[in-house]
Amino acid sequence: MLITECGKQLSGELSGTLITPPEGTPLSELAAVIWGMAKAYADDGRVFFQNGDTVNALASFYYGFAWLHFGRSYGLLSSSTENSPACPFTGANEKLPASLSAKLSEKSHRYHRLLDTACESVVPAPEPETSGGMFARRVILIAISYAGGGEGSLSRGEDEEALARFSYGHGWLDAGVRSGLLIPSRNREIFTI
Repeated sequence: MLITECGKQLSGELSGTLITPPEGTPLSELAAVIWGMAKAYADDGRVFFQNGDTVNALASFYYGFAWLHFGRSYGLLSSSTENSPACPFTGANEKLPASLSAKLSEKSHRYHRLLDTACESVVPAPEPETSGGMFARRVILIAISYAGGGEGSLSRGEDEEALARFSYGHGWLDAGVRSGLLIPSRNREIFTI
């Protein structure tokens, strides 16, 4: 997907997103935090893009999508339309100019290491057989799946796709930690808490 289209899609989805839990409850406060983080990443991505930093724009938009999709999957957020959430991974990723290849490669490889470390650093907080415990394990599996997909993209020289997958996977873990579903057993500094 074109980076500009990705940013527009994320902003459009955010504008059509509702907070599901009743106002004034702890879950509505958490939903507002999750929505706010998705919005912050969308805004950061737009600023990066306007300043010509398409590498960081790409990472920010996919982080934002992860927070939004986490919130919807956890039941904190819903869409005001009947449309299902859009997938930012549809179509081929935009190839960035060769002048950005060194920055893209460095960031993709760094995010690969970061996501691998993050996946190994979290444990579910709720009891295993509770719905919270099952969802926490699902969040970890999603992150592991995107880490594996990103690794495959790196091996094919598709650094844009790899960075998108690593950013998206890490966003799910960050949202899981921020929501209290996951506990960082180590490397706490790599999570948005």
